Amino acid sequence: MKTTVTARHFKAHETLVEYAETAVEKLEHYYDGILKCEVKLSFEKAQNSVKVAEIILSVYKSKITSLQTSDDFNKSIDGAVVKVLAQLKKYKEKLHEKDRKQVRRVQAKV
Repeated sequence: MKTTVTARHFKAHETLVEYAETAVEKLEHYYDGILKCEVKLSFEKAQNSVKVAEIILSVYKSKITSLQTSDDFNKSIDGAVVKVLAQLKKYKEKLHEKDRKQVRRVQAKV
């Protein structure tokens, strides 16, 4: 899986980039068909210090996205990973269900 971390309107510290990469690498444990992952970090409002983390996963014939806001980048990243994980599990279930239906159709013909 190719991972890119982008910081919008600020320069992200190395530890923040490494934290984001390690958090996203855990998703490969659940589904190995992830082609590409983009993590976008930004400020929503500079005065209120609202941090935003957006994760975009590219999987076979689909994209899975999540957006999380918080007062800390680490919390935002963790929340976005949890949301993406739930969506990834749903995607995987639908994919397996589709394969099961095709197998049943083939078995019915034979």
